[in-house]
Amino acid sequence: MKTQIKVKEGDKALFNNHADFCIGTGRMGLALQEEYQKQLAYVQDIIGFKYIRGHGLFSDDMAIYQRRKGFDGVEHIEYNFTYLDRVMDNYLKLNIRPFLELGFMPEKMASGDQTVFYWKGNTTPPSDYEEWAKLVKTTLSHLIERYGIEEVKKWPIEVWNEPNLPGFWKGADMQEYFKLYRCTALAVKEVSCELKVGGPAICGVDDERWMREFLRFVQSLNVPLDFVTRHHYTSCQLQIDGHYSYIDLHKPSEAFAVLEKSREIVDSFSEFKGMDIHITEFNTSYVPNAPIHDTNLNAAYVAHMLSKLGDKHASYSYWTFGDVFEEMGVAYTPFSGGFGLVANGIIPKPTFWTFAFFKELKGEAVFKSENAVIVKTEDGSYKGCAWNPDFYCEGNELNINVSLPCTEGQNYSLLIKTVDEECCNPLKVWHDLGEVATPKEELNKLLRDAAKPQITTKLLQGKDSVAFDLLLTKNAIKYFELKAVTIKSDRGYSYERTMAQHVEL
Repeated sequence: MKTQIKVKEGDKALFNNHADFCIGTGRMGLALQEEYQKQLAYVQDIIGFKYIRGHGLFSDDMAIYQRRKGFDGVEHIEYNFTYLDRVMDNYLKLNIRPFLELGFMPEKMASGDQTVFYWKGNTTPPSDYEEWAKLVKTTLSHLIERYGIEEVKKWPIEVWNEPNLPGFWKGADMQEYFKLYRCTALAVKEVSCELKVGGPAICGVDDERWMREFLRFVQSLNVPLDFVTRHHYTSCQLQIDGHYSYIDLHKPSEAFAVLEKSREIVDSFSEFKGMDIHITEFNTSYVPNAPIHDTNLNAAYVAHMLSKLGDKHASYSYWTFGDVFEEMGVAYTPFSGGFGLVANGIIPKPTFWTFAFFKELKGEAVFKSENAVIVKTEDGSYKGCAWNPDFYCEGNELNINVSLPCTEGQNYSLLIKTVDEECCNPLKVWHDLGEVATPKEELNKLLRDAAKPQITTKLLQGKDSVAFDLLLTKNAIKYFELKAVTIKSDRGYSYERTMAQHVEL
């Protein structure tokens, strides 16, 4: 299929780019692992997210909440912030701030023994809400003492995770969650009115009722609410085979309709109209063993999502940055279908480059369609991204002819970075080399080399406009930059003569 993009001076488009605002992570305790820290450092070096959000702040492996019996037999409560400080110090060192999720329940405070995941996060209400409030206040007060209120007030605080699912909140008890939210929000504001708190952190199950009832509850009791949160996954029914889950994707229009409804519900309350909605988790599949996460299709599909999610939302956090992740256990192979942008071995997946490309799209949007977005930067250059997801396995190519405004006679440099199934597909290389479960560093290095975008350049001269073609094979993403250049050759150097040299016959 061939299509054309013709941008004229003064053109504008709706594109609010928050792709680098927040990224997800496995539970906080995993941040103590070396591979986790290496993967996050790699992500931050190339993309650089502003915030990071994950589960397990209060889970037992972070060791914050402690109880001990003294010699007199009396039980005493203690708080241990050794691991918390270590994790937060490392986050800030990497120039990323926490988007704090308050959960799960410390075992010694829990009202029951229901747990979720391989690492057994407790998902029951507190046995004592006053003790829960004290835990929240003591933890936040410690963070303020260590990092200062001017820093900590920039950290959004979310209450729990997906309470509308019985696995994440016992019985999916709505009224019990409302009790938890009120208790927590009041505790947060008691520490400092400058701290921002929100919820209900729901996913797409009975979400319309939950969102509406949550806002009614907050409204009726005047409970603090600074922002609204929800999650967004776009996969259909799972087909499980061995260690893996195979899924089909929702049509993009159907997926976005779910989010539109949430925005509509929030805006239907006069006091909440226009309030920030943060999508604190999104991805294609909602399970960490879905091979689609490792594919070029995932990268192209997510590119389309990134082009639109900012239209109605303050942020949207991809779940997750890396594959050091244990919800269903430890991964068997480097390509285990994990959520991460980076596979174990510090191998960037195709979707990693989707975010790296969108990170560059800073400027005034001049064009957006279902397959491309283009911005004009402050220096007059153009940057853009185009994608071609193969939804129906038809293998169709997409040829986009791009025409951009220019200055007559000016030289322009065109840089194109390509991620597709041929030139940036470490999954295929791993498959073709035997699907080694635990690769040695030599193979990991090869896979990292195979995971780099192809770079091509061209020198163009402006006439009425500058025009060029972007040929996208199935599931391809292309990033481009077009900027004016002046060639200043060294004395005696001629590129044309250099390239014309040959062997005399």
